[in-house]
Amino acid sequence: MARNKEAVVLLLDVGPSMHSVLPEVERVCSMLVQKKLIFGKSDEVGFVLFGTDDTYNELQKEVGGYEHIVVLRNIGVVDGNAVGFLQNLPRGNFPGDFIDAIVVGIDLLIKKFGPTNKGKQRICLITDAKYPIKEPYEGTKEDQVNTISQMMQTHGIRLDCIVIREKLPGADLRVMEENDSLLDQFSRKAIAKIVHVDSPTSLLGALKTRNISPVTVFRGDLELSSTMKIKVWVYKKTSEEKFPTLKKYSGKAHSSDKFATYEVKVDYEYKSMEDPDKVVPPEQRIRGYRYGPQVVPISSAEWEAVKFKPEKGVKLLGFTDASNILRHYYMKDVYIFIPEPGNQKAIVAVSAIARAMKDMNKSAILRCVWRQGQGNVVIGVLRPNISSVDNIPDSFYFNVLPFVEDVREFQFPSFRSFPSSWQPNEQQQEAADNLVKMLDLTPSEGEEVLQPDYTPNPVLEVSYCFTQTVSPTCYDKIRRFYHFLDLKSKQPDADVPPLDRNLRGITEPDPAVFSCHKSVIDNFHKNFELKEKPKKKKSSKRAWRGKPSASSEEEGVDDFEAMMARRDSSKWVSKAIKEMQNHVSDLLENSYEGDAYSKAIECLLALRKGCILEQEPKEFNRFLLGLYEKWKDTDLANFFELLSSKNITLISQKEAPDSNVTEEDAKNFPVKAELKSQ
Repeated sequence: MARNKEAVVLLLDVGPSMHSVLPEVERVCSMLVQKKLIFGKSDEVGFVLFGTDDTYNELQKEVGGYEHIVVLRNIGVVDGNAVGFLQNLPRGNFPGDFIDAIVVGIDLLIKKFGPTNKGKQRICLITDAKYPIKEPYEGTKEDQVNTISQMMQTHGIRLDCIVIREKLPGADLRVMEENDSLLDQFSRKAIAKIVHVDSPTSLLGALKTRNISPVTVFRGDLELSSTMKIKVWVYKKTSEEKFPTLKKYSGKAHSSDKFATYEVKVDYEYKSMEDPDKVVPPEQRIRGYRYGPQVVPISSAEWEAVKFKPEKGVKLLGFTDASNILRHYYMKDVYIFIPEPGNQKAIVAVSAIARAMKDMNKSAILRCVWRQGQGNVVIGVLRPNISSVDNIPDSFYFNVLPFVEDVREFQFPSFRSFPSSWQPNEQQQEAADNLVKMLDLTPSEGEEVLQPDYTPNPVLEVSYCFTQTVSPTCYDKIRRFYHFLDLKSKQPDADVPPLDRNLRGITEPDPAVFSCHKSVIDNFHKNFELKEKPKKKKSSKRAWRGKPSASSEEEGVDDFEAMMARRDSSKWVSKAIKEMQNHVSDLLENSYEGDAYSKAIECLLALRKGCILEQEPKEFNRFLLGLYEKWKDTDLANFFELLSSKNITLISQKEAPDSNVTEEDAKNFPVKAELKSQ
């Protein structure tokens, strides 16, 4: 069997208490099959229903018992028809016995594979476990579970159990507790994982639809010093899942050609610009890199010679306080360092260091080169991961840290520096607190929603649409994206189906929550004046060049605010302030009988606000005082009287701590300015 190839038997409870959730179960299981058509075309699947009205399984024929269990599909290679078995599952009227169903599933796998294929066989049980399990003919239920677990270990069969527990009245708590205890016994005695879900969204993520075998990115020594080394294995703990690679296909091949692949082959030819008919062979081509106005040719041999070729290895550089490693420093995927399996000395050494780091609140800094010939060196932080399970050793989590070239500096003024009038009052703060509490993802009763372990990526789960039309035969050759690809394979002209309501619940707020807490939202809206800023068309010319119109003046202020908001360089703030100052000066110089006063005041207000936000009060105060000194004895003196009537003053220390102007001096402008000049 291939490395990642697996055989899965789905055990689905269709008893009376499961009827309300069976539509979701059908969707989730169909999605599993559709994904296997993409990622695991050689995987094998089988379907078993229990709690049915009928009985159809080989064990019942051979030894009797195992009633109300139907083998819906024997184990076989996954195909498009497998999805059809999961549509409109029969609703049974008998209580489901999940122990009997597990035995039937194990029997199917053993008869199919025998002693081979160990570790690549999986049983997936979906039930609510609300009905009592039948008493065995010999021994206790616990003894029966031990026997089954031993058989699973012998044949390398894993068990994934999803227990659906919606809040339904009339459930027997004693029975559910006993069943939960039996399922937990599987997790202790066999390779089993038990997951409880209480919503369709959690069900989507609880069923692992793709089998990804763990692959080490590094096996070797964790070098603490030249004389102390620990054998470790490194795996990826998280890695972004991406769409399968799309290939180019064509429907031009004749439909009668059974061996047609429909693939499109693309060839490239390089031709000389001097002689377009001449093809340039590979040996006459060389890469060039632009260096100023010229292009510098560099051969492959030269490029290999200048490449940085560090040696493979993982070395400890030192330790630091965990508080020194800020969360936003983490880059890329998360790795896990585990001691070499079976190496007792490595297990003890890793545990000792991890627990010491935990006690001292320390993190380790490592230099990592995962493989020989790797073209880069990784510097990262190692954090302890203390195990809470006896048979699982302690380990480390590793995150890549940025170099200086990877850091993006965005400077923002502190909210504490804003004037008190810009700070929220007690009622506003209370309204905001209530809004946050309302949207808490951890309700008082129940588990947190949208947990990463059980929340599927809606981008990968939603349907995908082809942008080209091909023949139905060609579609049979293409691996399809989940539900839509399955639909498109059967109906080439099918429309894209609407987004599943459970996936919509991942990407959008829950309407029920907003409906129940409408008063909280209304109170928040009442305490904060929310206005929609209309979008303005951008002018082809800068708004503060030449004599502007009223509309261009508004755009000029918008341009100023946009420049002040840019964070890719600190130069934008000083540039925006300087250009706005020049613009205001031009307005006043070209003013005729005060026709530009209102525009100048609007720009001054924008400049004043921007200087407060960016902690540049001295720039504004210096400019305003300079204007007064320049124009106080001219016909523009009445402009400053207009400023005073509109309470446009200097920026005081109360508004911006960096200001050297007191509140009293700011209010008395321009009187104080006149006294100082005298």
